[in-house]
Amino acid sequence: MLLGLLSPAGAAANGIRANILPQNPPTVKAAVIPCKDMIDDGLYKSIRRRTQLALNNGVEYLFYEISTYGGTLEAGDNISKYLILDVGKKAHTIAYITTEAISAGAMISVSCKDIIMLENTTIGDCAPIELGGKLEGVEREKAESFVRATFNRAAEENGYPAVLLKTMVSMKTEVYRIKNLQSGKYEFFEGDLLPKDPNVYDLGNKELIVRGNELLTLTASSAYEYGIAWAKVKNLAEAMDFLARRDGVVFAGEPVVLKTNWSEEMVRWLNSPAVMGILVMLAMLGVYLEFHTPGVILPGLAAVICFAIIIGSKYLVGLANWVEVMLFISGVILLIAEIFILPGFGFAGILGILLILFGLFGMLIKNPPGSLPWPESAYDWRLFINGAMGLLSGFCGFVVLAWLLAKHLPKMRYMSGLILVPAAVKQGGQSQISMTAPAESKTAGVKVGDFGEVISTLRPTGKAKFAESMVDVVAEAEFLGKGTKVEIIEIHGNRVVVRAAKN
Repeated sequence: MLLGLLSPAGAAANGIRANILPQNPPTVKAAVIPCKDMIDDGLYKSIRRRTQLALNNGVEYLFYEISTYGGTLEAGDNISKYLILDVGKKAHTIAYITTEAISAGAMISVSCKDIIMLENTTIGDCAPIELGGKLEGVEREKAESFVRATFNRAAEENGYPAVLLKTMVSMKTEVYRIKNLQSGKYEFFEGDLLPKDPNVYDLGNKELIVRGNELLTLTASSAYEYGIAWAKVKNLAEAMDFLARRDGVVFAGEPVVLKTNWSEEMVRWLNSPAVMGILVMLAMLGVYLEFHTPGVILPGLAAVICFAIIIGSKYLVGLANWVEVMLFISGVILLIAEIFILPGFGFAGILGILLILFGLFGMLIKNPPGSLPWPESAYDWRLFINGAMGLLSGFCGFVVLAWLLAKHLPKMRYMSGLILVPAAVKQGGQSQISMTAPAESKTAGVKVGDFGEVISTLRPTGKAKFAESMVDVVAEAEFLGKGTKVEIIEIHGNRVVVRAAKN
């Protein structure tokens, strides 16, 4: 049995009429679209995909299953506009609240034609917030006015009490409920706009609903009583029964449930600050190992994969546009050219690093390709700070792991060949250089002026054999093929620089 379906308070507030079912009621299809957890751009795109799939299959009743504490203002507004301006003209939309619909969740709910709530659920509190501070004065009014307009749009379209929806966004507004003696229905008024005629309104029994220092958050019972929710039920079957009786329709079996697919969940998961931090850490660690292990491909490949995942996931949720992706790729190309082609480290390397940093910075903020990526709204700053925290945590994790690898990896018997060991200077100008595969003696040294032969092609790093020792070396401004005779011209710590022998 529906809870409170025919209660006088709910019927008066909502104007519910008991429809008489026609002899041959039309059969309609229904679908359930879960909208849970964080309201973000990924969920917005998922809702569009699943809604269109339902419409393509002839679904007339769309149940949006709401269970969220909110999310980003932009995503909530995008979903709200989509439901009102597009979907609402093609099907009947119902916000089916199963736990809570707070903040952006409330915005989405009132954008549906009906709100139906399970027992003991809640809806409300959509005041804008500023991460790390308070919105005051003009800034608060600027943010609140936009959200109020969104709620007013929903109230006008779907018949919800606009005054009550306003108090979900802004404080300092008292709201009273007063019975209209002529219609028998209850109406809501702000404290400074109370009616004056006692012959039309029962002014002596006016009821204070919202105090001036409160944001409105309602339980299912209160939402039903005040006309926000059209029904309070125990389960989905009761919700469908209520709609069938009210609208004079018959549902064609159980509704299909259209869940998010694995790729949508993965993209949202990859863009979380924790996962983004891990990806950044692994990418930087891969670059570090690649520079310290000439000839080893796996660390560099892992770094490329991690960077591709970072950029791809940002692009899919709309944070990375093509300009920022091109800047990042150009920076990587310049940096590779500086390391492997150009001698020393100069303009190309510095420009490459700057382009990479600018590209990553731009991917933390959603902006059109032609505008400067700089946070403006509270949402932008929250998005930027979350992304920056992910990058910072990844960098800190990289520093710790790189230090541990540099300290302990060379001492491990089977892993010591994966990283260069710092050189120890000996008497006579000899140095103990990283020798990844010494033929006989592990203590044989090399010095400036020694001649050897290239074992693996130097591009420009690789291996060369000096007497009985194979040493990791770097060619000076050229690629040297296997078998080339080389001469050591410089030794700087663990960096051994060679050039082609002149004789």
